[in-house]
Amino acid sequence: MLGHKLITKQTGAAGKEVTAVYIVERRDAKTEAYLAFLLDRASQTPMIVASSQGGMDIEGVAAKDPNAIKTFSVPLKEGVSDKLAAEVASVLGFSQEAQAEAAKTVQNLYKVFTERDCTQVEINPLSESTDSRVLAMDAKLGFDDNASFRQQEVFSWRDTTQEDPQEAEAAKYGLNFIKLDGNIANIVNGAGLAMATMDIIKLYGGEPANFLDCGGTATPQTIEKAFELILSDKKVNGIFVNIFGGIVRCDYVAEGLIAATKNFKLDIPVVVRLQGTNLAKAKELIENSGLKLFAFEDLDPAAEKIVSLAPKK
Repeated sequence: MLGHKLITKQTGAAGKEVTAVYIVERRDAKTEAYLAFLLDRASQTPMIVASSQGGMDIEGVAAKDPNAIKTFSVPLKEGVSDKLAAEVASVLGFSQEAQAEAAKTVQNLYKVFTERDCTQVEINPLSESTDSRVLAMDAKLGFDDNASFRQQEVFSWRDTTQEDPQEAEAAKYGLNFIKLDGNIANIVNGAGLAMATMDIIKLYGGEPANFLDCGGTATPQTIEKAFELILSDKKVNGIFVNIFGGIVRCDYVAEGLIAATKNFKLDIPVVVRLQGTNLAKAKELIENSGLKLFAFEDLDPAAEKIVSLAPKK
């Protein structure tokens, strides 16, 4: 397997090169269940998702038999009590002999979830072996990037060869970047505004080439780095900069925009929509730059403009 490409639903069509193989003892499963620990945004507490139907796509189970999936809220102060652990264990479909170990496993996994700053712990399948032992036969864990300073051991295991090189490079500069399949590149501050920007590009008939959130600490240097990232995509034939300046200063964005336009000798249209802190100064900088930048204060006309200037290839 080493050195070969593995193509699954998780890797996408391009696949991922296998750089490591984890070898474990073979065990036979008598029963396969599903168990996950997640963050429930609605209740703002951890949540346990459990099902007796494990070893398969849980989304498929939810579609075919939603009653087979049970959810449990975890009180923040109490955590997973013995009573709650027993309730969760009872829906996994294990034999009576395995119930106590299953309940203890639920508590141990919750301990991992909290102590390691996880955003997700998914065990699929959590199995009962033929000798009635409870075993995690596969696992998927997600960790909060904001807790990296506290979880240095966990983040030292990060294998950047399995990540998109551009996304890994962007993270070094505090940029949240995800490459997409379209042709109109975006530079936006704030994840919500970035998603709204992609939506409005689609609304006017365009196709976004990326999601790029420059966050609340954007400087001329990070804006220039953002341009470097998006311009590495040869499909890009238009750039839409949409900044709502609160913490981010519009004049900083304008400085970075002007520097990038000059340094990269841009020959594709750039539409910039700015609102907020130091807007007047930003407009003055753009107007005095002598560059062909299309500046707007309102989102709709700005989006319509970039779609008209950058037709799909």
